Amino acid sequence: MKSRFLKAALAVVSACTLMACCPEKENNAAAQGAATPAAQSATETASAAQQTKDENMNKLTLTAEWDKVFPKSDKVEHSKVTFKNHFGIELAADMFVPKDTSLKANGKFPAIAVSGPFGAVKEQSSGLYAQQMAERGFLTIAFDPSFTGESGGEPRYMNSPDINTEDFMASVDFLSTRDNVDPERIGIIGICGWGGMAINAAGIDTRVKATVASTMYDMSRVSANGYFDAANNADARNEARKALMDQRTKDFKNGTYDLAGGVVDPLPDDAPYFVKDYYAYYKTPRGYHKRSLNSNKGWAASAGTSLMNTKLLAYADEIRNPVLIIHGEKAHSRYFGEGAFEKMTGKKANVPAKLDATKNWSKTVGNKELLVIPGASHVDLYDNLEKIPFEKLNEFFKTNLK
Repeated sequence: MKSRFLKAALAVVSACTLMACCPEKENNAAAQGAATPAAQSATETASAAQQTKDENMNKLTLTAEWDKVFPKSDKVEHSKVTFKNHFGIELAADMFVPKDTSLKANGKFPAIAVSGPFGAVKEQSSGLYAQQMAERGFLTIAFDPSFTGESGGEPRYMNSPDINTEDFMASVDFLSTRDNVDPERIGIIGICGWGGMAINAAGIDTRVKATVASTMYDMSRVSANGYFDAANNADARNEARKALMDQRTKDFKNGTYDLAGGVVDPLPDDAPYFVKDYYAYYKTPRGYHKRSLNSNKGWAASAGTSLMNTKLLAYADEIRNPVLIIHGEKAHSRYFGEGAFEKMTGKKANVPAKLDATKNWSKTVGNKELLVIPGASHVDLYDNLEKIPFEKLNEFFKTNLK
């Protein structure tokens, strides 16, 4: 039962994580299809077919219609923008600009870049966060990370702690050079797996004046140690490495990249509660999107090689600017946020076993804060407007982007 429990959960985040917890490799990857430069044109889904690209994936065609999983606001102007990261990959983003120009200071807006969850696209949770923050007076962008969504990068459906950290830095490059943005007032928000990437970016990019990690994962920790650190030993990691290398050899031989599968479908009756939560978001009209990896066939099965071999948050304790970590009380992922808070502050989170249901719980050390939402799950912080503390985010950024 434990192995099945972990398999169902790990399919949501990445193939490398799957192998780290469950050394017996999933057999459904090849059956789910492949997406490589050689075979992609014959096997792309209808959603990917909307995106055309040259041989370097540097010219993008962006969807014109509003195709988000949340309603369009009449308080902001929306447009699509593109910009390159330092690896030459063109990133696609939705930009939201407040219509109320009185919210500007000295003719310029404070700005926020948003990305995540891990395996999602900007039309899902990150776009919702960006639009909500734009309604509160920030110029915002929600971007698709390299190799996913409408952004460029080959082969498709890969991830990298280095390149994805750079994606956040590239978003700051873009924002800091806009005439209507104050380059001294830029923040970032990372959701789920991109929460860890956001903190990692804040550890190197001193232009980031404030960082929020919402319902965060530390993807390098879960990739190397498995869920709940259940595979945190050398033997388990060695077996996972063997499985990954077998997959790489297979992919190279076949000229294809097997896909690991998105959220498990159909959903088993005895699936863990948080897998059911993932299903309720990614696989139903609530959050399904045709370009989302988690909603469809998932990451490339060999995508997580670097995450197993590279530790995020290595210099998190040297971040001098404010960081706010937000988690749900009932989130299976809360231990990642508590670990990041401890890394940054040197202090244990010590979240009470039972919270007062009438108010949020928080702990602050210097300019680092852990905020826990009573009764909230991991996925509640994707789109539940009654649980996501947007007014707290508004206060945090207005205090620290001034």
